[in-house]
Amino acid sequence: MPLSDDLRSRLVKPSFPRASTYDAAWVLDSWMGSNPLWLAEWLGEVVPFERDMRLLDLGCGKAASSIFLAREFGATVWAADLWVKPAENFQRIEAAGLADRVLPIHAEAHSLPFAEGFFDAIVSLDAYHYFGTDDLYLGYLARFLRAKGRLGIVVPGLVEEFGDQPPPWLQPYCEPDFHSFHSPAWWRRHWTRSGAVDVEVADNRRTAGVCGPSGTRSVARSGQAWKMERQQSVKPTCCGQTPGGRSASAGRWPAAAHRHRKDFDWMPATQ
Repeated sequence: MPLSDDLRSRLVKPSFPRASTYDAAWVLDSWMGSNPLWLAEWLGEVVPFERDMRLLDLGCGKAASSIFLAREFGATVWAADLWVKPAENFQRIEAAGLADRVLPIHAEAHSLPFAEGFFDAIVSLDAYHYFGTDDLYLGYLARFLRAKGRLGIVVPGLVEEFGDQPPPWLQPYCEPDFHSFHSPAWWRRHWTRSGAVDVEVADNRRTAGVCGPSGTRSVARSGQAWKMERQQSVKPTCCGQTPGGRSASAGRWPAAAHRHRKDFDWMPATQ
């Protein structure tokens, strides 16, 4: 079914000039939750992706983010996912002409088949909350980063914690998985107390629409290398108010960066 001009236009955002150049049908076919190109480009604002760096895309889904990171920044990307078969991802990677830059593998987040200190950077887009809320996980994952390597995540999130129960107006929408959604302050505390990273910066950006460029930001630095960057809140245009969002974090090992983004519904209003 051909895509409407309206639907195509919703994937073109001034905030994401790189992602806006990609074929809309290809992008939509790659979605498993949020627009992976928007998340990757947004995280790239604070993680210095570089040519030839070794980068792990953990929970890459259909490898669209891996293809984006390799094409846009020249990184060599290990596209690791538990649910999507490497053979399927390799077809997409080969079609994109990046078989020499993106390496699809099957991996479970708690049993990664890599040498310690192997990666210059690790990213996880719309996946880290499924395994990273474990108190011990960050210490495990950080082993695979080189000294002063970067770690960046984008996950669903909240502006602030609910307490014991979400507010009454939100309860009809809540599902058990939503308990993995947390605020920037929660992630800051969670990462800091691990002892594996040093959190520098956290901010909050709220917008209207599917994903607009305006918002607010707050930053706090620890004077070390790893950064905890920012959260974006987005209110959907077609589906009423919904909980959750995307949160992103980015940083360096042994210092750390956490960036949190809230934008629960990234899908165009016509879907």
